[in-house]
Amino acid sequence: MGQEEDESIIITMSSESIQKANSSPKLTLLPLIALIFYEVSGGPFGIEDSVRAGGGPLLPLLGFLIFPLFWSIPEALITAELATAYPENGGYVVWVSSAFGPFWGFQEGFWKWFSGVMDNALYPVLFLDYLKHSFPVLEQLAVRIPILLGITVSLTYLNYRGLNIVGFASVALAAFSLFPFLVMGALAIPRIKARRWLVVDFKVVDWRGYFNYMFWNLNYWDKASTLVAEVEDPSRTFPKAIFGAVILVVLSYLIPLLAGTGAYRSDAGEWTDGYFAEVGMLIGGSWLKWWIQAGSAMSNLGLFEAEMSSDAFQLLGMSELGMLPGIFAARSRYGTPTFSIICSATGVIFLSWMTFQEIVEFLNFLYSVAMLLEFAAFIYLRIKKPDLQRPYRVPVQTYSAILICLPPAFLLILVMCLASLKTVLVSGVVIVMGFFAFPLLAQVKNAKWTRVDAEQPILPSMEPLDADISVLPQHEVHDETTVSLLSQPSTSNAVREDGISFDELKEE
Repeated sequence: MGQEEDESIIITMSSESIQKANSSPKLTLLPLIALIFYEVSGGPFGIEDSVRAGGGPLLPLLGFLIFPLFWSIPEALITAELATAYPENGGYVVWVSSAFGPFWGFQEGFWKWFSGVMDNALYPVLFLDYLKHSFPVLEQLAVRIPILLGITVSLTYLNYRGLNIVGFASVALAAFSLFPFLVMGALAIPRIKARRWLVVDFKVVDWRGYFNYMFWNLNYWDKASTLVAEVEDPSRTFPKAIFGAVILVVLSYLIPLLAGTGAYRSDAGEWTDGYFAEVGMLIGGSWLKWWIQAGSAMSNLGLFEAEMSSDAFQLLGMSELGMLPGIFAARSRYGTPTFSIICSATGVIFLSWMTFQEIVEFLNFLYSVAMLLEFAAFIYLRIKKPDLQRPYRVPVQTYSAILICLPPAFLLILVMCLASLKTVLVSGVVIVMGFFAFPLLAQVKNAKWTRVDAEQPILPSMEPLDADISVLPQHEVHDETTVSLLSQPSTSNAVREDGISFDELKEE
């Protein structure tokens, strides 16, 4: 490892990439709120299992009131601070790289991308699970698989057409999918009996399932950071959007759950994927059931699009940092990363065969490992880089900021401890794959097996640096460490002569 030193690094991008990036419409406040909402939630579709696992409505209701205080809000605060300090498409990859160097930045990106692809594989499955209550034929594998493939391909194409389209589509989808639950809540008011909310049977509580469903329905607040460079005026827009999304997510869970469990007494075992449609029929009739099913379908489309965007732009950001070959940063005429989208869609197709419960547990474990590293990076940067320009700063001192991280860190460890042996083993394999992928990609670079853009950034040091980076001409980033794995040394005047390449660093 080299000694920490001050160095100024200038990142240059190809003129074609710059033109496509700058010509792409930027995300404004309302579309960004909708995208974050779909990154995290997408509405109450899928929370039914929390009632079953919780042995009744009491534990889920308490969970959606308490968990946001100890998990969602701390994660949202940290995301707002770091995303505005490092307005790059790499998001948390840049944060961890700045704190601990490119090796751990790559691991963070690999784990988060893998968990994100697993998460995205859920939504075509949930889409069909809601519709199968009205169309039982969807339970047949011969019918289910072609439809899953068709949904994935169609939504992938929409994602390819542009992030701005995805953003405004998310606004429309959110309005359409949430409105039937407002109607259901209003119709349920005369029938609600508060004592029904207090029901819980601790003998049948599935604690592992309960915590996994709570965690899954309230995580991924940091995913939008992977496309923060596509946001208009991110230092102002991003914090407003993420806190607006927190309120929207919590209300979208509590209102339907209070209405559905308070209006009718039902057995906890009946609450499985798609049960809100049956509740809607009991409260409002068949028209409300069909509306909720249509809303579920639209919600899962929005969830898929938001997750696909974040996963793809994360790969683009890692490529711009030199961690992946240049092809991952290649943009279409719509400004979207074509190859990155294809890779993410391929992963979704291969994972769609897994069950809902398996996917949730696997992605939660990987996400927990990555989030612990992310919290560590937040604390490290607060201590080691107190003067880092932070357009939004969590309004507490560093000591209090560390305390804020403790409750969510405890929850992350709890989720990991409750995982099954199968989940631990499979997740362990994925983690080891990341450890081997880093030197393998270095070998790819050295052997010149793939084309790497010569204008990618140079790796100054494996140690975090107090670097002053200017991204030309996209936007300015202050006090940021740039990492590069695959980039070739550039002879451009924009790069300092004392830059240290990856090869030189390995020899230290």
